[in-house]
Amino acid sequence: MNRKIKLIWDFRGPAALKTAEHHEKHLKEYIAMENLELSITGFQQLNEMYSIAFMVVEEENMIAVRDTLKPHRGEIYND
Repeated sequence: MNRKIKLIWDFRGPAALKTAEHHEKHLKEYIAMENLELSITGFQQLNEMYSIAFMVVEEENMIAVRDTLKPHRGEIYND
């Protein structure tokens, strides 16, 4: 069973939530363009001035996606 990696982009400031929401749209476009197997994306407001956008990829695809999209960080994804 392949591990899944959650790639995360951090956004800070008063427009963080809107920026994270918009960034998720680009992540979905990338998944469709690259025909990636997983299509798990999202955005989340962690507080008033800090939000994240994320996408989940198979570990075998992580390096290629990371090098192209340059996330700020990543973590192991648990369903």
